[in-house]
Amino acid sequence: MEELTPFAKAIVMAIGAIAPAISIGMIGTKAMESIGRNPESASKILVPMLLSCAFAEAIAIYVLVIAFSI
Repeated sequence: MEELTPFAKAIVMAIGAIAPAISIGMIGTKAMESIGRNPESASKILVPMLLSCAFAEAIAIYVLVIAFSI
C-alpha cells in the first residue's frame, strides 16, 4: 500500500490541476472578448475577473493540501 502513495499523489495533483487551469483560461478568454467588444467596460470587468481567477486558483490549492495529506 505504501508504494502506491506517490502515484496517488500524482493522480490527485494531475486531475485537480486540470479544472482550475481550464477555468482560468475560460475566464480570461471571456473577459478579453467582452473588453474587445466594449472597451469602456474594462474597469467593470477587471475586479470580477480577478476574483473568479482567485476562486479557481483556490481549488488548486485545496488539491495541493489533499495531496500532501495522502
